[in-house]
Amino acid sequence: LKCKKASEVAKELLHIFLTFGAPHVLQSDNGREFTAGIITELASLWPDLILVNGRPRYPQSQGSVERGNCTLKDSLVAWMRDNKTAAWSYGLAFVQWGVNTTYHEAIKMTPYEAVFGLNHEWDWQQKYLENYWRI
Repeated sequence: LKCKKASEVAKELLHIFLTFGAPHVLQSDNGREFTAGIITELASLWPDLILVNGRPRYPQSQGSVERGNCTLKDSLVAWMRDNKTAAWSYGLAFVQWGVNTTYHEAIKMTPYEAVFGLNHEWDWQQKYLENYWRI
């Protein structure tokens, strides 16, 4: 995302929903940018949508979301260090790929396998992908 404007977020969410399907449950951390127009619009598009809100100014109520954010942040910092760059936006896709292709005990497979029903092919891609952001 280039910004947190409701229109930008809605556009990206629409792209994700049309690619992978709309969620039945959407969790919000009560951020102002998501509690107003965006949620209202999404709820009108998906009447069966269940919205789960965390307690305002109490990140512990976000549980797994906050743990995921911490993991993502730590991985992104490591990627930037390893690649000697401050261009975090380039690393985000690579870090997400790493998360999506890492085995998760709770689902007994990788998220990639859960979504696509296939094991990811990483060996031939790794060398190319690691240098792609520099092109």
